[in-house]
This record gives sequence, C-alpha cells and structure tokens, in this order.
Amino acid sequence: MITVICGILIFCLMIFPHELGHFLTAKACGVKVNEFAMGMGPAIYKKQKGETLYAIRAIPIGGYCAMEGEDEDSEDPRAFDNKTNWQKAIILAAGSAMNFIVALIIIIGLTFYTGVATTTLETVTDGSPAMEAGLQEGDVITAVDGEETDSWAEVTGAIGAAKPGDTVALTVDRNGSEKTLTSKVEKADDGRSVIGVQCHVSHGFFACIAGGFKSTGRMIATLGQALRQLFTGQVGMDQLGGPVAIVKVAGDAGKNGIATFLYLAAFISINLGVFNLLPFPALDGGRLVFLVIRKVTGKRVTKSAEAKVHFIGIVLLLALMVYVTWNDISRLFTG
Repeated sequence: MITVICGILIFCLMIFPHELGHFLTAKACGVKVNEFAMGMGPAIYKKQKGETLYAIRAIPIGGYCAMEGEDEDSEDPRAFDNKTNWQKAIILAAGSAMNFIVALIIIIGLTFYTGVATTTLETVTDGSPAMEAGLQEGDVITAVDGEETDSWAEVTGAIGAAKPGDTVALTVDRNGSEKTLTSKVEKADDGRSVIGVQCHVSHGFFACIAGGFKSTGRMIATLGQALRQLFTGQVGMDQLGGPVAIVKVAGDAGKNGIATFLYLAAFISINLGVFNLLPFPALDGGRLVFLVIRKVTGKRVTKSAEAKVHFIGIVLLLALMVYVTWNDISRLFTG
C-alpha cells in the first residue's frame, strides 16, 4: 500500500506544479482556460467556477490545462493562439519552470535539514594518516594533488580515486596561511580510500541556499549527461523507466524516509521539466519550436498542419510509454 501511495504522491508532485505553471501564466496573460484537470480518464470530481472547469480525474497519471485555441482555430480574442508570441512562449515554458522551482525549493529544504558539507575539517582522527601528515581541525582544504576543490564531494572524490598505500598532496588554508601537506591513503572498513578526516557541516542560511542551488544544478547537469548518452547510443533504450518503475522507486524511497522520498521527488520533477522542453512534437519544447517556425515563415505553417505534427508526436510518445512500461514489467519479473 505504501508503494501505491508514494507513487501517487510522486505523480502529483510532478504533474500538478507543471500544469499549475501553465494555468497561472495563461490567466495572467488573459488566455481563456476551459479546463484545469488533475489525472486522466473520467472525472470523479468537477466544479465549474467562472469560465473554467476544475476536475479531478480517475487515473492519477498526468493532467492538463486546456486553453481556448491551443490546438484549434478560435475567433475568441482571448484564445491562446491569438496572443503575442512572447506571451505564448511564457505560458509554454512556465510548466517546466515550475518543475524547476519546486525541485529547488525541495532541495533547499533538504539542505537546511542535512546541512552543507564544507571543505573545513571538523575532526582529524587520532593516529590517522591525516594526523601524521600534520592536518589539523579548522584547516580548509583548497586543493588535492594540485587540483582546486570547491566542495567536500570533490575532496572525497580525489582522495577516493587514490589507492590504499598511495599518497595525496593536500593544500590547506590555515589561519590565512597556505600549506601543502602529504598524507598516506588507507583502506576503510567499507573499502573506501580515506585519510581519517571529517568535514564541518554548515547549517547557515546563506550556505544552505547556495548549497541548494548547487545541488539542483548538479541534478540538471547529471540529467543532461544522461540524455546525451541516450541520444549518442552510449545508453540503450532498454535502460529507460516508465510509470511502473517510478511507482516502485517511489515506494522504496518512501520506506527509506521522507528525506529520500523528497529527494527523489525533486529529481523526477527536474526530469519532467527537462523532458518537456525537448524540441519534440506535442511537448512544450516542440510547441516552442513551432512558435519560432511560424514567426519566420508567417502563415505558411497552418494551425491544422501544426496540430497534425503534434498528433503524430502524441502517438510516438504513447508508443514510447508502452515500450518503457513493458520494460518495467519485464524487469519486475526477471528481477
């Protein structure tokens, strides 16, 4: 049951902010919104308020903000297609922007909870290679083997790349004075290469805000690298996951605590934001591309022609959804 609940929450955290971004910017730009719905399929709750129908639908996957004149011609002056290009671009990009904002808020909140690992040493273990090398509490590690380090992850990564028995040169700032100390590397019980130090964890306001931005940026960079590997063939299509995989991972994350669950929610929200900006028909990115095309070509690309391209895109996306869902189910049965 917890897996299903966590899966539904993940989908809501992904879709609702995205569609809300479209909805709020559409309203702000004076576009008529016919329906704002969460979920797909038959409505289990609906309420007409003014010109907009608000609905919750039976299948908790997806949602939509149906704007007048978005996919069809309309004479209504408040139709989406009758707005200026910059207004349409803002509305289309707002969904992904909201996904990024939600992810950033979640990550910043988690950063306040966990703190930010700095490059300042909190402890140096007695008898450790670091102590023998002369490292002291309060030292700020600025470089490892000549390579500058701006984060604790870079410090541990550089030390971890060394083999037990090797040495690493650590450049430290000690009370404003720079020193370079050489420490041996030893093997920890879990197999990691370590020198016997722990960092200071900061819970300062500005440090956590900056840490949240950096972590979100690293998430986006990681996803960008994964997409590049997918499009260049370095990663196969069989590695893609769909709704079933998301529900399973969400359930596992939920069992591991709220922090793990929220971190996953932020990562998936960024995935959705980036995915929707891809220049593919039916996605927001594809619609943005058509804005540019129609701006350049004028009326030579008709609304009906664009709608046909987006329909093909929807069919291809549905086929991809079936494929990744089949992959998910196959993995469940094959372990």
